[in-house]
Amino acid sequence: MTPAADPVARAASEVIGGPRGRYAVSRELPWVLTAALLSALTAVTAGFGILLRIPCLRTGFSGVDQFWNACYADLPTAYRDANVKAGLAAYLQGGPDAPATGQPPLTGLALTAVASLVPDGSLNSRAAWFFALWSVLLTLLLLVIVWLVASSARPPVLAAHVALSPVVALTAFISADLLGVALATAGLWAWSRRRPTLAGVLLGLAISARSYPVLLLLAIGLLCLRTGRLREFARTAAYAVLTLGVVLAAIWLLNPEAAASAYTGWASAGAGYGSPWLLPQLAGHALPNGVVTALAVVGWLVALLAGAVLALSSARRPTVAEVSLVMVAIVLVTGKSFTVQSSLWLVPLIAWCAVQWRDHLIWAGAEALNFVAVWLTIAATTVPDRGLPPAWYSFFSMLRVVAVLWLAAVVWLRARERWSPPAPERTDEGDEADDAAATPSVREADDLAGPLAGAEDRVLVRFS
Repeated sequence: MTPAADPVARAASEVIGGPRGRYAVSRELPWVLTAALLSALTAVTAGFGILLRIPCLRTGFSGVDQFWNACYADLPTAYRDANVKAGLAAYLQGGPDAPATGQPPLTGLALTAVASLVPDGSLNSRAAWFFALWSVLLTLLLLVIVWLVASSARPPVLAAHVALSPVVALTAFISADLLGVALATAGLWAWSRRRPTLAGVLLGLAISARSYPVLLLLAIGLLCLRTGRLREFARTAAYAVLTLGVVLAAIWLLNPEAAASAYTGWASAGAGYGSPWLLPQLAGHALPNGVVTALAVVGWLVALLAGAVLALSSARRPTVAEVSLVMVAIVLVTGKSFTVQSSLWLVPLIAWCAVQWRDHLIWAGAEALNFVAVWLTIAATTVPDRGLPPAWYSFFSMLRVVAVLWLAAVVWLRARERWSPPAPERTDEGDEADDAAATPSVREADDLAGPLAGAEDRVLVRFS
């Protein structure tokens, strides 16, 4: 789907730059120039995300007003509650007093490293400084994602799905998730450049920051299975596991609790905000933690099964981004919690899938409604008569789940449009040319194909 064929993008371009002239030449800008222009627009998106949190910056992100003003962020809360303020030295020295952030190892390391740069002052002042420093870092990470997508997507302007996404504006500055998103994006970019070793290292780092990049690695593996390129996948997977092991082992030797806290905490946690498994709790019948854990694990298995069906049974090979988006979407909506910032993991994949802006904005609208609803629901625990009733929160939360699944369905159906090869045109060569044109080797380009580009199918599953 090119921007010219996207009605929303076409209408927006006429508003911003005027209607297209009749003698205008249709020519794609160099990706570097496109990325530079999108960087300026990214500054607007990032600026909105930071301005949204000005009321909380004034109060040091304390009190219930941060929920009424919808300016809450996990970063200052982590600085207080998880003892991140002790800094990097305390995090690495271990011992009974060493801080355990409850975050995956690389994210915890980054949080405490930035905390070491916070100047002295009151707790509220330091929490505000911590958020300000992370805002700078997150803005830079966002720019990196835009450049990586622009350099690999065709056309490069698809990176506008990252630069101008309302979801990015609302949620990018809540937590450190963009660190993992940037590493995962870099890993896919390296794969697209036929660098499986670098891709493995970057995906391993991404997995040590958040668990979702495991799904990207699995998506690559399924498509490598289809094409018989298992050697390239084995190298990528081996380096990913090795990198993850090195990060875990290094932090474990220094601070075992910090290395394991995220995973042990997840195993013992119950249903959280955004998860459909929270609905019984809101109705007064909470699911046991063990049941919630089992449902989340089943979600991963369903995602793997859906990815396998999409990757291995289509007549024309789906793209890496399409398989990845479907799998990530399923895991998000079936997880123990579906935080508002978790949707950031879908944004680069949406760009690479060339999703229409109409579909992007419909999904973003559901995300925005849930964004407001979750803060009003949390505020209701303090001031019940001003907050959002559980029934309404359930509605907006499930509307978001439906929107994410609908987005995955749009990508799935678009991939399925390529399942039946197009009817070949008659040529002078006769039936032989017709048969060649009807083979599944005729495919649309995959921006992230990398070592898979031009490969013939070796494994293809047919359902009778």
